Amino acid sequence: MTGDAAKALESFQNTVREAALLAARGQLPPDRLWAYHEARHQCLVIAENDIQPETTEMPEEAIATDAAARVAQLDADQLAAWICAAPEPQRSALAFFYVNEFSHREMQNLLDVKMNELANLISKGRSQFQAWLNTVTEGQ
Repeated sequence: MTGDAAKALESFQNTVREAALLAARGQLPPDRLWAYHEARHQCLVIAENDIQPETTEMPEEAIATDAAARVAQLDADQLAAWICAAPEPQRSALAFFYVNEFSHREMQNLLDVKMNELANLISKGRSQFQAWLNTVTEGQ
């Protein structure tokens, strides 16, 4: 989510440290999403003072029927780099969506957004991603 391996490691270590402290006090939250929520928070705090992406209108295109095949052509780093460039909370929504491990309700809770806002974040992000995908996989 940070786009930087060192910062991601720092976020992970901060989250594990917090979990260890809570566990030592017998206060570890029973919510299975706690670690994801905490890691996202850590990433946002760490990235807060970094250079932020410019706000710009990204082109959008309808999701193509062959989108899954095109995504399969990508290197995982390409997908991660594109997602990291998205503004927050769209970046987190797309990351959680493409991880494919969370229900929409869980994503809503992790991002602290309303369901219709989550749907808009994912929909807009996917159509922007499709426009980018069309440029990088054209003719392949």
